[in-house]
Amino acid sequence: MKKTVFLILIILVAFQTVGFSQKKTDKEGLKADTISADSLEYRIIILDPGFETWLLSQPPEHFYSNDYYIQKNRFYVSEWNQRYTSSNDNDLFDNYIYYDPQINYGIDINYKLYYFFKYFEAKNHINLLNNTQ
Repeated sequence: MKKTVFLILIILVAFQTVGFSQKKTDKEGLKADTISADSLEYRIIILDPGFETWLLSQPPEHFYSNDYYIQKNRFYVSEWNQRYTSSNDNDLFDNYIYYDPQINYGIDINYKLYYFFKYFEAKNHINLLNNTQ
């Protein structure tokens, strides 16, 4: 679990720093799946071996809107970070998560982050939020 949370932390920090090293380009003929030159590409990698299998049993990505995921992630990250700073259970909450809801990470990143929290709750029998769905 420590590796998973640490990886999420590193990925979110990397999202912030990628923009500083990315140069604008005016090349023609970009691939169809390439995001415009001004945009950043974000990825989330969760190393917990059971997560991807568990994620397949959850509703599809567009079951909820991106705004829904952003709102839930804001609460989850806030609660996670509060438990990180005040909890004695450092095995579960061993890293601070940097998440800026003002940044457009895209629906797949927000979806996976939201369901990572749901997976964490199910796996560890913990409710991070009082009124989780």
